Amino acid sequence: MDYATEPLDQNTLQPQPGDALLVVDVQNDFLPGGSLAVKGGDEVVPVLNGYIGAFVAHGLPVYATRDWHPKAHCSFREQGGLWPPHCVARTHGAEFSAGLKLPPDAVVISKATTPDEDAYSGFQNTDLDQRLHAAGIRRLFVGGLATDYCVLNTVRDAIRLGFEVMLLTDAMRAVDVQHSGGKQAVAEMVGLGAQPITLNGLAV
Repeated sequence: MDYATEPLDQNTLQPQPGDALLVVDVQNDFLPGGSLAVKGGDEVVPVLNGYIGAFVAHGLPVYATRDWHPKAHCSFREQGGLWPPHCVARTHGAEFSAGLKLPPDAVVISKATTPDEDAYSGFQNTDLDQRLHAAGIRRLFVGGLATDYCVLNTVRDAIRLGFEVMLLTDAMRAVDVQHSGGKQAVAEMVGLGAQPITLNGLAV
């Protein structure tokens, strides 16, 4: 399911210098048929493509995070973790969805790349923060998979680091390991200051 919101003032939603789109973990293993499939995960792809098109049309940057795990990663059940093996580096499951139209100059951020440390946030032990600041980014438009894990933790860190966050509620889906985990995650992100938006409300 997605998380409908009231549209904002169009001027607020006009992409502008200082904005960036951040696509979180839209990888094959999180899509239907993948080893850690998120229900409806493929539904975010066309919506994200709409946002990508808008940002490219405005000459604004697109960033994409990905899990890029070693074969014996600590998050895998065989190593005592919570999840089945997924997004192992340089495998089909770790690739971005073939339908996701990332521009050639999209900045790809790999996370959780060492065996002994997991990372739900795109900022954890990566250079994403430094890259964004170097590019003069102040406002992040964030969507992807999954609402209640990697999107939530990425948004938490983005706000903590001083970025304004626009939450793409029509371009996220949740694992929902816990009942209504996605709704609770959205409520938490909004409570922290993230502004929920949808593609229909974006001024392009």
